[in-house]
Amino acid sequence: MNVTLFIYSMAGGGAERVVSYLLPHLKRQGFTVHLVLMNDTISYDIPKDINIHFLERSKGDENGIIKLLKLPFLAFKYARLLKKLDVTHSFSLLTRPNYINTLSQLFTSSRPKIIISERSFPSLQYGYGDFQSKANNWLISKLYPKADYILCNSQGNANDLIKNYDIDSHITDVIYNPVDIKNISKRQAATSFFDPDYFNMITVGRLDAGKNHELLIRALPSLTQARLYILGSGVLLEYLTELTKELNLQDRIFFLGFDNNPYQYLKGADLFVFGSNHEGFPNVLLEAMCCGLPILTTNCKSGPSEIMELKAPLDDDIMKTPYGILTPVGNVDLMAKGMSFFLENPDYLSDCRAHVLERVKDFGKEGILEAYEKALIKQ
Repeated sequence: MNVTLFIYSMAGGGAERVVSYLLPHLKRQGFTVHLVLMNDTISYDIPKDINIHFLERSKGDENGIIKLLKLPFLAFKYARLLKKLDVTHSFSLLTRPNYINTLSQLFTSSRPKIIISERSFPSLQYGYGDFQSKANNWLISKLYPKADYILCNSQGNANDLIKNYDIDSHITDVIYNPVDIKNISKRQAATSFFDPDYFNMITVGRLDAGKNHELLIRALPSLTQARLYILGSGVLLEYLTELTKELNLQDRIFFLGFDNNPYQYLKGADLFVFGSNHEGFPNVLLEAMCCGLPILTTNCKSGPSEIMELKAPLDDDIMKTPYGILTPVGNVDLMAKGMSFFLENPDYLSDCRAHVLERVKDFGKEGILEAYEKALIKQ
């Protein structure tokens, strides 16, 4: 089989990490593998024997209208590349590559199998009523049904496509994100990095509106014993930094930027916190659990409740599980209550540490990569 893995870039992110795992795995299984990118940012290790093709070298801050107008041209270029490489299976991840992948069929008479991967909850991600949201909702409803197969990374976003975009359930399947337990277990903890006189909380994710770091920052003022460390980069860095100053939290909130090895910090912290408004399947929760960190997360659609096996969702209180606590999306007071609960209940914190290490075994890299391989062969 001759396969392309097509993604916007290899910058830091859960989908990008999955691609970094898939490339060597498929190569070892005898696939001919090509990586196709639209941006030259590469933050993960790529095997030297993998061919990299750039469909374009766009900038991350490109205007949304220009992105929309370029889709047919990029789909034409991608169709030509697929023909040139004699590709049998074209697998794309994330929304814009998915559009181009499915649209490329218009520009060729003989085409490979088109497989796309939805990794967010589209009706929420594009639920703001603005032009961008309307355009993306229309594109998903028109282009996604043209794929041969749609792999979702949670049951939640699969159901979203079926219910809200009229996608045929027979072409959808769910494969959870993998976590590299063996690799993470070898990493050393940055034990001297954190001040043991504080309760040290950490979060990892892009600094954008969807990840809602503002929720975590606004929940912190009353917890004088706690500090918050934020790993990630993004468009809201300046805004969040100014908010931290406004709340007089400069000595308790620290922006660490993006780090390809967050595990050293995760292993040294006390609690992982996550404020996201919407997700597909947050890989970072698995990575934190693999580092033995209890979880405090919003109960966003979808992902966290599946990972943490939440039985009874609540809208007006914190939700305890064996692995940590979930809170309603956007609720500052309940996020603060969840933080306080961990501070005040060290036995619960300790129990969660043991339970997360068992739970994360269900998402081990080897089994999930085999599931991806079987899904490709199936088509």
